[in-house]
Amino acid sequence: MVELVDVTKTYGEPGGAGAVNVLKGITLKIERGRSVVVIGPSGCGKSTLLNIIGGLDHPTSGRVLLDGKDLAGLEAGELARIRNRQIGFVFQLHHLLPQCTVLENVLIPTLAEGNSSSRGEVCARAEALLARVGLADRMSYRPGELSGGQRQRVAVARALINRPKLLLADEPTGSLDESTSQSIADLLAELNREEGLTLVVVTHSRELASRIGHVMELSGGHLNDRGQP
Repeated sequence: MVELVDVTKTYGEPGGAGAVNVLKGITLKIERGRSVVVIGPSGCGKSTLLNIIGGLDHPTSGRVLLDGKDLAGLEAGELARIRNRQIGFVFQLHHLLPQCTVLENVLIPTLAEGNSSSRGEVCARAEALLARVGLADRMSYRPGELSGGQRQRVAVARALINRPKLLLADEPTGSLDESTSQSIADLLAELNREEGLTLVVVTHSRELASRIGHVMELSGGHLNDRGQP
């Protein structure tokens, strides 16, 4: 499903005096339906790695393949379509539009390009997803009327609306309290098991990692396998 081959990322001129080597020859293969958690302290390059996997950033060198297709070789338009249709993103900050209702926020990714499904089918899926994440009674609310955990659940539903193959989550519980964090972690693990999503989560929280899946640690620019929690 996902394969990284000798991926490096350098900020600044490679080889220059001020160059910072964040990722150093990362090689990783994630099979379809697996869940992987990348742990490490803040600033170690976890978000950079996730952004490269999701096509939001490019490696300095190396290859990034999604279903065998090298993302680095794609034109901007095709890459944008793949990100919208095949990859779902959940960030630490939910990035919901405050003027839109919960239901409208979930539907936003379907507006980026023509959707083959009817609007009725799309709305029905959005409603089903919100029910799945426990927000069936909050569809007409606006983000400002929700708790932090509820807003993050909306973000999860939004990430799933276009039926992605791959779900990427960047510190999804970083701004939440412990109880809510555990709830979000359990939800992501359930989605991985029940919907067959390939899931990649990056976090500094070992507690979160222990609730989700196979653990790898990013340290000194290298990725080390820590196995099952």
